[in-house]
Amino acid sequence: MDMLNQISGFDANALRHARRKTYGVKVGHIMVGGGAPIVVQSMTNTDTADVKTTLQQTLELAEAGSELVRWTVNVPEAAAAVPEIKKRLLDAGCNVPIIGDFHYNGHVLLIKYPDCAAALDKYRINPGNVGAGQRRDEQFATICKVAVDHGKPVRIGVNGGSLNQELVMRKMQENTDKKPGQGERRDYQRLHGALRAGSPRNWRWNAACAATRSSFRARLRGRATSSPCTAIFPQRRSSRCTWA
Repeated sequence: MDMLNQISGFDANALRHARRKTYGVKVGHIMVGGGAPIVVQSMTNTDTADVKTTLQQTLELAEAGSELVRWTVNVPEAAAAVPEIKKRLLDAGCNVPIIGDFHYNGHVLLIKYPDCAAALDKYRINPGNVGAGQRRDEQFATICKVAVDHGKPVRIGVNGGSLNQELVMRKMQENTDKKPGQGERRDYQRLHGALRAGSPRNWRWNAACAATRSSFRARLRGRATSSPCTAIFPQRRSSRCTWA
C-alpha cells in the first residue's frame, strides 16, 4: 500500500470499504484475491529470447519490489527461452512468479513448448486475440486445458483502450460476462479478470460493474501507453506496472 500511495491520483479513501468476496488463487507462491493483500506487478521490455537481458531486468524489478513479473511470449524462440531464464532466476535465489504474455499464438506455443507451460506461473491472454469465430473458442479452450493440466491460473484481459469509446463500456461488459462464464461452466476457477482504464475513477467504475456480475477476482490496470510504474520503479521507465 505504501507503494500505491506514491502514485499520482491514487485515492486511499477509495479502498475504505468492505472488499467483495472473490476466489483466491495462487500465482506461484503469491496469493491473489480471496482477501489477500494487493500486490505489485511489472513487465519487462526485453526480447524474452535474450536470456541474459531478460534475466537481469527481472532480477532488478524483483529487487525494486515487484512481486510479480510478466514476460512477453510471442515467438517460438521466446517460449524456448522461458525455462532457462526461470532456472537461472531460481539459481540466483529469486522466486518471483512469472506471467507469460500471449497474443494470437498462445495455444500453439503452450502445446509445442510444454517446458515453457510448466515454468510459467500464470498465462495472460485477451479474448480479442485468441482467434475469431469457432476457432476462437477452440483456441481459448486449448489454453485453458493446458492451464488445467499444469495447475496454472489464467489472466483474461478486458481492455477498454482497444474499443471505440462509444462502445467501450458495453463491449467491456460483454467480454467480462462471456469469458469467465465459459470458465465457470468448465468448473475452472483459476481465472483473473483484468480491467484497464485511463484513470482511477474509471478503474473504480469498471470494477464495480464487474463485481455485480461475477465472483472472479479482478486486476485493475493502468494505461499501457502512460505507465504509472515509473512512480515506483523509475529505473524501468518503459516497463509497465499493474496491481493484482
